[in-house]
Amino acid sequence: MKTTCLLIAAALLASCKEKPTQAAAPPAKAASAALTAVLATPPTGEPQSIHLVRSSAKPGDVVTLSGRIMGNATPFVEGRAAFILGDPDILTACNDTPGDKCETPWDVCCDSPEDKKRGIATIQIVDAEGRVLKESVEGVGGLEKLATLTVTGKVAEGSSADLLIVNARAIRSGK
Repeated sequence: MKTTCLLIAAALLASCKEKPTQAAAPPAKAASAALTAVLATPPTGEPQSIHLVRSSAKPGDVVTLSGRIMGNATPFVEGRAAFILGDPDILTACNDTPGDKCETPWDVCCDSPEDKKRGIATIQIVDAEGRVLKESVEGVGGLEKLATLTVTGKVAEGSSADLLIVNARAIRSGK
């Protein structure tokens, strides 16, 4: 009995020892002035659904879209200020489906390829020369997977009804 009590006491004391701390994450890199300006500018105009804008928008048009960061397993372009905005009127994040336990709900894996095609837009933040900024935007200013956004921008050259690309001028996170 005495031995059992000593073993239990030793186990309790051992479990109370301070746990080693994890290394702190490196500090986040500061966003560029161009990215900061886009995130600080409020969107203008009445937000529209992506699927409605896709059918009529032409390069050079200024549009305001609403949506969520979703539509692909990796909705952010690594090392670039670009991401996919999904239309929640067309696409359903897996975590919005009761009972779905998907680990990557932003990939909208249960939606058809046709719906994914018609329900997404590529949003990019460009410099004064029209080149996509060479910086990651994931985690900056509320830009996270499944975040709800309103984006105002100019439809980029090369956009069509099959591929909507918007050069963002203003982004607001939240509803």
